[in-house]
Amino acid sequence: MQTYLEKRLPELKMARFYRMVVVPNLFGEWTLCREWGRIGQGGQVRMDFFADEGQAVAALVALEAAKRQRGYCVEPQ
Repeated sequence: MQTYLEKRLPELKMARFYRMVVVPNLFGEWTLCREWGRIGQGGQVRMDFFADEGQAVAALVALEAAKRQRGYCVEPQ
């Protein structure tokens, strides 16, 4: 499961992205990989580890809801 969100405010010269993906790792756990920063530049990365896929997906959904409240939205491809 993955999500890509953007927040653009031209009047403030703001163009940011937030990407999240849930993937299995080699140790039988699940990883929520998050990357964020300015569009067009390398971002910061954080990885959170979970015992099962359900917990990782729940964390992704909660973070996505929080980011949407802060003005991030899904950009059409």
